[in-house]
Amino acid sequence: MSNKQFDVIVIGGGPGGYVAAIRAAQLGFNVACVDEWKNAKGGPALGGTCTNIGCIPSKALLQSSENYDHAGHHFADHGIKVEGLSLDLAKMLARKDAVVKQNNDGIVYLFKKNKVTFFHGRGSFVKAAEAGYEIKVAGTAEESISGKHIILATGSNPRPLPGADFDEENILSNDGALRIAGVPKKLGLIGSGVIGLEMGSVWRRLGAEVTVLEALPTFLGAVDEQIAKEAHKAFTKQGLKIELGVKVGEVKSGKKGVSVAWTNAKGEAQTLEVDKLIVSIGRVPNTIGLNAEAVGLKLDERGSIMVDDECKTSLPNVWAIGDVVRGPMLAHKAEEEGVAVAERIAGQHGHVNFNTIPWVIYTSPEIAWVGQTEQQLKAEGRAYKAGTFPFMANGRARALGDTTGLVKFIADATTDEILGVHMVGPMVSELISEAVVAMEFKASAEDIARICHAHPSLSEATKEAALAVDKRTLNF
Repeated sequence: MSNKQFDVIVIGGGPGGYVAAIRAAQLGFNVACVDEWKNAKGGPALGGTCTNIGCIPSKALLQSSENYDHAGHHFADHGIKVEGLSLDLAKMLARKDAVVKQNNDGIVYLFKKNKVTFFHGRGSFVKAAEAGYEIKVAGTAEESISGKHIILATGSNPRPLPGADFDEENILSNDGALRIAGVPKKLGLIGSGVIGLEMGSVWRRLGAEVTVLEALPTFLGAVDEQIAKEAHKAFTKQGLKIELGVKVGEVKSGKKGVSVAWTNAKGEAQTLEVDKLIVSIGRVPNTIGLNAEAVGLKLDERGSIMVDDECKTSLPNVWAIGDVVRGPMLAHKAEEEGVAVAERIAGQHGHVNFNTIPWVIYTSPEIAWVGQTEQQLKAEGRAYKAGTFPFMANGRARALGDTTGLVKFIADATTDEILGVHMVGPMVSELISEAVVAMEFKASAEDIARICHAHPSLSEATKEAALAVDKRTLNF
């Protein structure tokens, strides 16, 4: 058993971990990254949940299913006739897998380019050592490595529904939801969060009858209320059946599918019979097998690794980032923390602004937002003004044939500083970055209103919404 010495060891090769490793290497450190993900052949599959069973494969299926939906329902509007349309689901899933592999291989290349040493296996603490910490790598062969600084980026796991553990055949997490071999006739979703809605959208487009059971009385409670209502209207029109304020009871899985006993908002007992059930009720921090107790690493009551504002843990020179610590479980948040920690280790001033982290739900219409919602501002008693602009008044949206949704700006009533930007509509995942930049530089709504935007473009809706803050839109 060797004991190689490193300046920095990163445990976890997801978005936060691999980016932290690369940035640390760029800063001149001798860096190792330990990750246990395996591909179908047992080889390494860098990229974590995001690349393997999360962000990347879901976007591949969302794109494929949207193409299929357009061919079947929207191409005729453009004068394109499609006869004998059929679905090759196996090929669609194979394309998704190919996209995942491209991303896996890309990270391997980046490690080689930046001289990051990779160890394939599960990393865990052994003990504090004179030069830092000893880490065991349990892979095909067991190895021992030591590092002065340790960055923990072990991610999260899907939260199971009590009494209905994931079998990935009938009761599915995001993993199983991405590889259903045949389009289910009836699909159930417990939870209307990001993962649930995206997967529901995929299989609805491909022909499944989708029912969503949500415990909360409101739809997308974290989203600005006006945007959430618009999204709910669009999803309902598409055929998603969304039940709010429900209580889920016994879940039975068998050869014929899954039976869910539930009570609706009126207190009436109901039964949902589906072929497959996706459970999307949140995620839990992954510290399994880390052997935190061996070195006295402190976890909170949720199992998250406790960190301060700079991602320092309770142990000297041990840092933690991403889903395994406080804050939103978003890949790009993990990446920003990874860069910041690497720079802090180098004595620089790494920075993450939680107020300007964008959120995106990649459904159709897409939903994106940054900053505060109207309901949050009302709750804190802050005076604000708001402006909206609908995509139905946007020339590019009309040309696309997708005019669903709107852009909304919220600004301080006195200073006009942008406090939040909220969008639902076509390609808003790409539009939200302008709002992030504006807020990071403390821009006012008028700043965006006076910037020239290309015509015709979807981004003009952003300009017009900023104009609407002062009730002076030009095209609505």
